[in-house]
Amino acid sequence: MKKSLGLQKMLSTIFFIACFCTNAQEPYQTNKYIDKANLLTAKNLDSAIYYLKDGINHYSIEKDTTNLINSLCQLSALYDNVLDYGKSYDGYWDALILADMSNDSISKARIYQELGWLYNSYRREDESLHYFNLSLKLKKKLLQENKIGVDYLISNYFAIVNCYRINNDLIMSKVYLDSCNQYLKKLKPYRESYYVESEEAYYNAVIGGNYNASLNKLNEAKIFFQKENPSYQTVINFLIGEVHRLKGDFKESVKHYKESLRFSKMYNRHLGYKLYNYEALSALYQNKGNYKEALHYKNSAQELNEDIFGRRSKNNKHLIEIKDRYRLQKEKEKALLKEARIEKLENQKRIAFLQNILMGVVVVFLIMYGLLLIRNLRRKHKLEKEKTNEVMKLKNRELTASALQLVEKEEFIVKLKESISRNDDIDFKSIHNMIKGFQNSPGGNWKEFEARFTSVNQDFYDKIRKKYPNLGQTDLKLCALVKLGFSSKEMSSLLGITVESAHTSRYRLRKKLKLEKGANLMEFMSTI
Repeated sequence: MKKSLGLQKMLSTIFFIACFCTNAQEPYQTNKYIDKANLLTAKNLDSAIYYLKDGINHYSIEKDTTNLINSLCQLSALYDNVLDYGKSYDGYWDALILADMSNDSISKARIYQELGWLYNSYRREDESLHYFNLSLKLKKKLLQENKIGVDYLISNYFAIVNCYRINNDLIMSKVYLDSCNQYLKKLKPYRESYYVESEEAYYNAVIGGNYNASLNKLNEAKIFFQKENPSYQTVINFLIGEVHRLKGDFKESVKHYKESLRFSKMYNRHLGYKLYNYEALSALYQNKGNYKEALHYKNSAQELNEDIFGRRSKNNKHLIEIKDRYRLQKEKEKALLKEARIEKLENQKRIAFLQNILMGVVVVFLIMYGLLLIRNLRRKHKLEKEKTNEVMKLKNRELTASALQLVEKEEFIVKLKESISRNDDIDFKSIHNMIKGFQNSPGGNWKEFEARFTSVNQDFYDKIRKKYPNLGQTDLKLCALVKLGFSSKEMSSLLGITVESAHTSRYRLRKKLKLEKGANLMEFMSTI
């Protein structure tokens, strides 16, 4: 049973994709050499191999990696199909190295799946599942990136179904069959897969004993494959023969085993099924007591088995002397990459060291430049401030002189009036009117002074009002006169008040400003 189930690995994946994925993306490209080989495979296998090798040579010269990988895969699949597993193995590893170097994830996923089949042929279950799962992981990622269709993922699950079934793990086989069906439902539009249906039918016959239902489904699949993929009838007829054998129908079982052999010979594909058909026929004839036929098919099975896996078999020799060139290539690449990384790290360290030195120089330069800039700005600001203060002082001196002139004029007029009043012969009324004509009122004197003071000390009043909002108009006048250094007598003349009133006003101003006893009022005003 294990051997008969193992035959599912022969190119079922390739035919599954070719016949089922009609509307999916087509990442497994073809070319004229592959198309020609496909036409010749059934008629002349050697010619098909010749065309594929010619294509490989052509695309190697052209350095067309994509077509070279596809041609290598097609030739390897052809060798696999005719049981030349050693050449198939070598071709897939060559293709995998190219796919890895060109970072072709689609081809890598395809080759991993085919390597899974090859390791399964060598009865190495762990390696087989390892490569099937590598392929599955890649395909899930490619599906998310919308680089392949769901169909290609289903083909991977289908391969794992066969692997578990070959090794009599029917529970896990059913698990992955369910996965196939789940992804089939995601297809838009939904399409029935006779590959998956055939597997389910066989499973239901073996586990559930539903022979008639299973045969009905397998016969439907047979009709489908007669049109879509005639060579796959080798597989379907073998499965039908197996179900009839389980059912106990000797005649139908023999009939379909022989049909399987006929299609295998006709299309030159699935030649591995010959071994399992021979073994099954030998067992059936032996049970019926037809020892002549039983011996005939047993000898045929032994000869074929020796050709495939015997001590003199090239496949067995390849299995014993297998050289994992891909692994060796990868190890070599890793060593080279390691050396390159070490050199890169050393270069990075040198560059980082130089960068740090350069950065340090730049930082020091920027700091020095910044300090010089700040120093120059401060110096410039200081000079401008000093210049402004000098201008202010000059203007305030001019303002003070002008104000003092006003005071002196007022004092002169007062003295003149007193002198005239002592002379009885002068017309006092006329002279008094004349003096009054050119004498300014105290308010007029102040307005003239305040206009000039404000033009020189533009923000003086704003600052002192903001700091001391309780000061009145008279207080503000006093503040201006104190700032210019006027005495109480000069203030009284300019403001038109008595000296005593000026003293009193200064005293009240100090209180409003909350100056301590002994604090100089004029120095305080110079800071505003």
